[in-house]
Amino acid sequence: MSVLIVGGSGFLGGELVRQATAAGHLTAATYATRPGSVPDAIWHSLDLRDPQHVESVVADMAPRVIINATSGAADWAVTAEGPVRLALAAARHGCRLVHVSSDAVFSGASVHYDESQLPDPVTPYGAAKAAAETGVRLVYPDAVVARTSLIIGDRRSAHVRAVHDLTSGKWDGALFTDDVRCPVHVSDLAAALLELGFSDASGVRHLAGAEPVSRYDLGVLVARRDGLDVSRLRAGRRSESGIPGGLDVRLDCRATQRELVTSLRGAREFLIEGTNKPSNP
Repeated sequence: MSVLIVGGSGFLGGELVRQATAAGHLTAATYATRPGSVPDAIWHSLDLRDPQHVESVVADMAPRVIINATSGAADWAVTAEGPVRLALAAARHGCRLVHVSSDAVFSGASVHYDESQLPDPVTPYGAAKAAAETGVRLVYPDAVVARTSLIIGDRRSAHVRAVHDLTSGKWDGALFTDDVRCPVHVSDLAAALLELGFSDASGVRHLAGAEPVSRYDLGVLVARRDGLDVSRLRAGRRSESGIPGGLDVRLDCRATQRELVTSLRGAREFLIEGTNKPSNP
């Protein structure tokens, strides 16, 4: 087995499975509730809360590379503990491991974050992701911990779906003008993760888009790409909402980008061009 995508039925996981199979890798993928739709992959159910289940799947598949793209929100057993169980199994069986983390591990107090800066989470989700990073790096120092930001693509992306729901009146909310991130296109992110997986990289890597934008400006770009009524997007300020979390969190990806063939485009580039293709040869 060339590659095992853990969380393969999710938004990012599905793109990883698609790209891995398209590249000719013998690919297995896991799911929590139902398998994904890529027919060329071998699908297995997996409960990251169950150490024996994790061990048996890794042992049976014996993949060269494992990419963990699961998202368990603030569920500590899945988001914090599950990746450590996976890292232990990967280390025992000599598999490469890429663990996908998040910019939620940072508070925003420093605004700009490179790979050397330590997590300082301020939300339960951020704390779970930070705990997973620490555990994975402790039990498997050769693993890659890849932090990313808002993942954009079609309506499978929660952020794109929110824009559609706002303009259609399905959701009565607001997009924040003071909530800044570095969005990345799902195809660019998947290509970069696979590139890291089949390299000899280890340690923390940042994989976010090349430019910071507010959630409101991101919504405007999505609306224009998808032909939606921009005037239906309501602006707000997160600092006035009481919603916890960092306001301005910008992942500095320059060091990682120098190691990659895959280009991590900025939101204006991939949304204005409207392409879903990763920008690598």
